[in-house]
Amino acid sequence: MIRLVLAGAALASLAACAMRPEGTSAEDAAAFDVAVASIGCDLRTESDYLPVELQTGLSREQVQGLAQYRAELGQMAEFESGGYRLLTGACEPKAETPAEA
Repeated sequence: MIRLVLAGAALASLAACAMRPEGTSAEDAAAFDVAVASIGCDLRTESDYLPVELQTGLSREQVQGLAQYRAELGQMAEFESGGYRLLTGACEPKAETPAEA
C-alpha cells in the first residue's frame, strides 16, 4: 500500500513538472487537441503541422511544444521515426470488443 502511495506521489510530481509552452493557454491546448483530431490524430509531416498551426493560430514552436507537453503527460505517443499521435478525446484508441478480436 505504501509503495502505491509513493508511486502515485512520484507520478503526480512528474506531471506537475510538465508545463505548457510559454505563451500558450489552456484554451490553446484545447484548440490544439481539436485541430490534431481534425487531421487524423497524427503530427508527423509538414502537411500535418500546417493545418494545426492555421486552425489554432499557434507558431510551429508552440505546436511542437504542446505536442511535447502532451507526450510528457502521457496524452500523446511519440513515434520512433519522429512525430506524435494524440491519445485523448476523439483520438483515444478504441478498445476491441470480443466480437472484433
